Amino acid sequence: MKDGTVMISKGYDRIDGRNAYASDIKHLTLGAPIMEENKKMQIAAQLWKLDKDGNSILAQELPVHQAFDLMIFLARTLLYFKEAYRFPLLYEPEKPIVERIGVQGGVLPVEVCVDNPNIDENIKAFAQSLNDLGELIGERQRVLSRILDELECY
Repeated sequence: MKDGTVMISKGYDRIDGRNAYASDIKHLTLGAPIMEENKKMQIAAQLWKLDKDGNSILAQELPVHQAFDLMIFLARTLLYFKEAYRFPLLYEPEKPIVERIGVQGGVLPVEVCVDNPNIDENIKAFAQSLNDLGELIGERQRVLSRILDELECY
């Protein structure tokens, strides 16, 4: 690990979804960016693995705003799929845009990828996977919701 780490979550490998107790990702950190392409950002989220000698090595890094953007994108997608059953194909081919979310003076578009030639099969498999992952997603969603509610108080 590098200097600049401020927050750490050790033992992530024990709770890493279906990879729990077998995950390569050992801990999560928040702090100063390590990767050169992220140096313009002040804070980044990092995922760490152990190398063959047992030393921590950076597996992935995202600037903190991108981590939030992914959560916004994921949360809006989860909300969409709660109602997608109303459409015969789980989407409307002529109206693929789910929502355009205003962020940073622009928009974060959330839409069904109708450019995918296999979208009809892929969206069904995706919806089934969301259903299959319900217990993993649901618990984390409740925890995140509780924390975001607390954050609103400040």
